[in-house]
Amino acid sequence: MEEKIIISLGGSMVVPENPDAEFVIKFRDLILNWVSLGKKFFIIVGGGKVCRIYQDALSKTIIADKDMLDWMGIYSTHMNAQFLRLSFGDKAYEGIITDPSVIKNINNDVVIGAGWKPGCSTDMGAVLVAEEIGAKKIVNLSSVDFVYDSDPALNKNAKKIENISWEEYMKIAGDEWNPGMNLPFDPIASKKAKELDLELAFIGGHNLESFNDYLEGKTFSGTTIK
Repeated sequence: MEEKIIISLGGSMVVPENPDAEFVIKFRDLILNWVSLGKKFFIIVGGGKVCRIYQDALSKTIIADKDMLDWMGIYSTHMNAQFLRLSFGDKAYEGIITDPSVIKNINNDVVIGAGWKPGCSTDMGAVLVAEEIGAKKIVNLSSVDFVYDSDPALNKNAKKIENISWEEYMKIAGDEWNPGMNLPFDPIASKKAKELDLELAFIGGHNLESFNDYLEGKTFSGTTIK
């Protein structure tokens, strides 16, 4: 039976400041190697720093409400996702997926998705894809290597966490999501993941060796949330 892998890919991995061709090549080649071994991939791409830059700029031009900021972020995920999709050439599905409900009708080995609608982050999109296809695991690849007990950018003594329950994770992340939030995994998506009894592997996107270890079923460097 073919294995379906769902990835929530942080936008800052694809476009940290400018499009990162080197990362995309390495990521694409790793994915296609596993496709040749029989795996299928559903990759939902986030907005990352580019998203927040546009949202900040929009807020300077108009009093932007939550929906406006969300749409601005959603459009930035579409550009990031198209860059990734086109890098796969004809190996990926011909368009980007935004509505998770259509995913069951697509049989390609590589499917790239992006933001859908206001109030639904790309993390939530990955969770909804898992629900649609009956998957029980999601991989989150971002610019951070572990979940920490506090923000490592603000607290140099923040402690990395290797294993944590959804209940404990939500105590760290809170229970509210706003457009442009920079958290390891969206709190609303986390609540849904808990309801679906999903397992999340949180891995630093720059550590593709660890991601490969995960795909091989080996011990990996990162955080498991379940």
